[in-house]
Amino acid sequence: MLLTIDVGNTHTNFGVFEQEELLGSWRISTSTRRTEDEWGVLLGSLLAEKNIPLSQIERAIVSSVVPPALSSIELLFKSRWKIEYLVVRPGVKTGLSVKAEPKEVGADRIVNAVAAAYLYGGDLIIIDFGTATTFCAVSNNKEYLGGAIAPGIGISFEALYEKTAKLPRVDIEVPPSCIGRSTLEAMHSGIFFGYIGLGREIVGRMKEEFSLQAKVIATGGWGVFLHSFCDYIDLFNPVLTLEGLKIIDGLNQQR
Repeated sequence: MLLTIDVGNTHTNFGVFEQEELLGSWRISTSTRRTEDEWGVLLGSLLAEKNIPLSQIERAIVSSVVPPALSSIELLFKSRWKIEYLVVRPGVKTGLSVKAEPKEVGADRIVNAVAAAYLYGGDLIIIDFGTATTFCAVSNNKEYLGGAIAPGIGISFEALYEKTAKLPRVDIEVPPSCIGRSTLEAMHSGIFFGYIGLGREIVGRMKEEFSLQAKVIATGGWGVFLHSFCDYIDLFNPVLTLEGLKIIDGLNQQR
C-alpha cells in the first residue's frame, strides 16, 4: 500500500492507495510544532480508523510547502516506521516539462498539474482553492506553463477583520443578493461575488493567452464550498493532489 501526504499551509491531506483504489483519505490541520512521534500517533490512529494495518504500508510519497512539518515527517519514516519514501522536489520524475522556474513552483502545484494531465489530458487550467488560490496552465503536451497566485477566500475575510477598525469577523456564507442591506451582508457579497469574479477573470485571460478550449479542473478545501457557484469550472476533484502523488510515485518506481 502507498501512503500519500500533501502538507499545505493550513491543512494536511493524507490518502492510502492499494493499486489504483483510494482506501481512505483524511484532512487535518497543519502544525509546524508537531514532532515525528506525534505524526506517528496521529497517522497510526487514522489508519486504524479505516482498519488499515500500518505493517501493510510499503512506502510513502510527500509533497510539502511547509519545511518544518516535512522534516518531522521524514524523521518519522526514517527513524520510526523505517519505510521507503519519496519527497516531491526538483529532480523527481513527474512526466511534465516545466517551462516556469522549477525551484519557484510549489510542489503542490506540480502534483496537481501531473494529476490533471494524466487523468484528463488536453489543455488544462487547474485551480486549487487553498490558503492561497493558485491557477496553473498545462498544455496538452504536458508542459507546465506557469500560472497565477491570489489570496484565498479565507485570507480575504480575515484581512477585512484584521485591517479595519469597525468591520467584524464573519463566517463565509452565500449572500442573499449582491446589494447588502447591512454591514455583514455587504461583506459577504463583496468577498463571495468578488472572489468568483476573480476566478472568472483569471481563467478567461489564461484561455485567451494559451487555449480557448482549455478544461478547468478545480480542487482544494475551499473548492468544496465554492466550485458549484463557479460556472467556469468543468470538473471538481477533491482528491486531485493525492491522485497526483500516486501517479508520481508510479513514475519513479519505473526507474
